[in-house]
Amino acid sequence: MAQAAAVAKRPPGAPGQSRLPRRRRTGATPRRLPYLLIAPAALLMLGFIAYPVLSVFYYSLQHYNPTKPWRNGFAGFENFVTAFTEDPQFWSTLGFSLQWVVVEVVLQLLLGLGLALIVNQSFVGRALSRAMVFSPWAVSGVLTSTIWLLIYNSQTGITRYLADVGIGSYGTSWLSDTSTVFPAVVTAELWRGVPFFAILILADLQSVSKDLYEAAEVDGASRIRQFFHITLPHLKDAIILSTLLRAVWEFNNVDLLYTLTGGGPAGETTTLPLRIASIAVDSHDFGYASALTSIAFVILLFCSMVYLRLSKFGGDDK
Repeated sequence: MAQAAAVAKRPPGAPGQSRLPRRRRTGATPRRLPYLLIAPAALLMLGFIAYPVLSVFYYSLQHYNPTKPWRNGFAGFENFVTAFTEDPQFWSTLGFSLQWVVVEVVLQLLLGLGLALIVNQSFVGRALSRAMVFSPWAVSGVLTSTIWLLIYNSQTGITRYLADVGIGSYGTSWLSDTSTVFPAVVTAELWRGVPFFAILILADLQSVSKDLYEAAEVDGASRIRQFFHITLPHLKDAIILSTLLRAVWEFNNVDLLYTLTGGGPAGETTTLPLRIASIAVDSHDFGYASALTSIAFVILLFCSMVYLRLSKFGGDDK
């Protein structure tokens, strides 16, 4: 009777002591469930990313050449010292890589911005024009290289037709001439890279409110002032992100340059990643190639951090 009276006097809303741990356990499971579901994919991604990166740093401190196993062993920082002090091709390829990135990213940005502004307007055949502008981005790098190899072919390409009208001479190859090879490969990469900027910038242009342009027209602002005071500020983050991504991709560009020129003529188009691929694949010197890869990784990481810091990505202009 005393126990029944105590139960009767217990407030109706107060839970029993035995129910508290059960409620805490059932409440904690839903909070952990999303993390448990993404854990397998996260572990796989971590493994696919972390293992290659760590292995590259490990081999950069080693002498590792499968064709010369008697020389393999711990090297310390010898590979890095060799790159900075004894390898003249390191500085030349790094300089060309920077030149390649700056020229390509600037030209792709300007042309992509222009194309995005054009196809953002309303005109007859706009859908077809957008498809034609974006189609090169869907073409693989190897196929792009094949297309431009046919265009630059000295027997059947553009140089033959120019020679037919009196421009240049027959048998001229722009890819084997040191004075024309750089503009030739730049043009080929522009054809593939410009649509990337056009797609991203056009997507951001779609979100600009038309009320801003209408208000600017009422105030008497010209198209040029609207572009610099409305369009460009709105596109700031899209431009920063696209230029950063494209700069990293162009720095690591191997397929197009390797297929078109192989780094030639006379090493005129050899970038640092192309030099790394040559050392690893042709010379089998994976230790030194890993050291160059680590240097390239640090350069890209440092430049990316500085660029995002100076550009104030994601922040205001104040």
